Amino acid sequence: MKSSAFSLNKRALKIWWELSPKLILIIIAHTFFLSIKPLVPLFFTARLITSIAGGGGIGEARTWVIILVFASSAVNLISALITRAYMAEFNLIFHRLEKLYSDKFLDMDFQSVDSASTQHLKYQIAQNQNYAGYGLITSLEVTISFTQAIFTIIGSIALSIRLFTSPIPTGGGQLVFFNSLAFALIFLGILVGLTIISPILKTKAMSYWAAEAEGAKFGNRLFGFFGFNLARELDRATDMRIYGQEGIALHKFGADHTFGLKGKLAKLTKGRIGILAGLGHGLTSLLMGIVFLYVGAKAWAGAFGVGEVTQYVGALMALSEGVSLLIRALGEMKNNASFIETTFEFLDIENKMYQGSLTVEKRADRKYEIEVKNLSFKYPETEDWVLRNVSMKFEIGERLAIVGANGSGKTTLIKLLCRLYDPTEGEILLNGIDIRKYDYKEYMSIYSVVFQDFKLFSLPLGENIGSSSTYNGERVNQVLEEVGLELDDKYTKGLDTYLYKDLDEKGIEVSGGEAQKIAIARALYDDAPFLILDEPTASLDPIAEAEIYQHLNKIVGDKTAVFISHRLSSCRFADRIVVFDKGNVKEVGSHDDLVKDEDSKYYELWHSQAQYYV
Repeated sequence: MKSSAFSLNKRALKIWWELSPKLILIIIAHTFFLSIKPLVPLFFTARLITSIAGGGGIGEARTWVIILVFASSAVNLISALITRAYMAEFNLIFHRLEKLYSDKFLDMDFQSVDSASTQHLKYQIAQNQNYAGYGLITSLEVTISFTQAIFTIIGSIALSIRLFTSPIPTGGGQLVFFNSLAFALIFLGILVGLTIISPILKTKAMSYWAAEAEGAKFGNRLFGFFGFNLARELDRATDMRIYGQEGIALHKFGADHTFGLKGKLAKLTKGRIGILAGLGHGLTSLLMGIVFLYVGAKAWAGAFGVGEVTQYVGALMALSEGVSLLIRALGEMKNNASFIETTFEFLDIENKMYQGSLTVEKRADRKYEIEVKNLSFKYPETEDWVLRNVSMKFEIGERLAIVGANGSGKTTLIKLLCRLYDPTEGEILLNGIDIRKYDYKEYMSIYSVVFQDFKLFSLPLGENIGSSSTYNGERVNQVLEEVGLELDDKYTKGLDTYLYKDLDEKGIEVSGGEAQKIAIARALYDDAPFLILDEPTASLDPIAEAEIYQHLNKIVGDKTAVFISHRLSSCRFADRIVVFDKGNVKEVGSHDDLVKDEDSKYYELWHSQAQYYV
């Protein structure tokens, strides 16, 4: 047993305590009553049988019956109440784990969230959990088994100790040698040996299952994609039918995949796993037979009454099961160690971005000036510069268009501006101060952003725009009108109409254009001093896109607005245009000035798209 496995499980248990102290306390109470539940009637039944067999009379027997019924009923009632509370708490563990991981993601630097290694860890944790509950769930189950085993061992020892201290009378014939210390030690050795070996074999069988967790990742992917989601995904439904793709799915999800009848796990179950588990159960049966022979022989020889036979046999079997459960728990703790390490590797990801402490000045006039100075950036763990020596100013209240081909660094600039990443070189200043010195959340509050990969919730329209369950309905209607989204008959409940059908079967499916208008309305509702639109109209045709920008030009008001696009419909409404090319600022100027220069990058981009705006 590695000490590291114990320390890992100890830390996991500490996490569970932080998530729900109530759960841990209920587990202790639950396992205690689960352990004594079979032992209480065992003890009093033995007393009753001994009383009847010994001629104790109807009165004495009646007393033992009353005690038996009362004690068993009391234990069963308390156990049932605690079990109900236990199940209620246990059913929340997945919710608590999701909250744990979600809180970690929300607290994490965006560059860590965006990292491929973090996403891989997230996927690994989910795969391990789905595969066999490995990770924090198994650590909790190990704790439950361990606690139950301890209570069972203590209770069964208390009930069985007189088995060894009750001697066979001298008239017991050859069985008197049962009284010798040597025989007692031999019997205990056999008892302990079989008790230990049986769970070791079962644990070894399970170790093969745990060892296949890495290989089962691909099988889980196949199951999740081909076996569960493929036929249900609406955006695949047309292709599935037109091209008859179910044949591919059935082939990939055939009998020889990880969990199929011809897969590796099936072969292991028929082979090593099955053999080891079978031997473990066989030794348990052998142990039961030896216990019956030993206890029966001592009772027949007169060491104790017939009633105690039931008690001692039950107590020894309970002791064996308790020791077996303890060993299996320790083995499962060891098997689970690597999976918990993966979880802790994720939870231990450190935030490296300086959060700052300066308060962002609250300005009613929205006069926040931002300057980018000698900014260069390359994404972590890469060597390619995405931006190189970029310098520019965002003038207060201006309409700035940032244009360029895909991959020219436009979106990356916005991520740096919003402090989702920090510059590799150079700096960004807010009113002359490095933005890294400002309180992070306060700094973020000056931006309303519509990213090109924005997402809407499967919640009512009003809550999507207000980003809250409580919102200003009049303000929501105002921004919807500003972006040109009419609440027609499709929106049967107005602002209370659910988007999509995930949470409400009467929810509506919104088009790409509608979704983008809702996202822009959300940004306008936030009413931050800086409005940034990063490819916000990619799902619209060029004419509709031009109409959106024409609307925005009117409603931006005194905000500083930044329009980012590889399409140029926004440029006619911009005060200034910055042209990006391969991570550099290629050109800066107004639309009229830049379009006159036939050698400019802007001239090339504009005339490649101009027919769409004529």
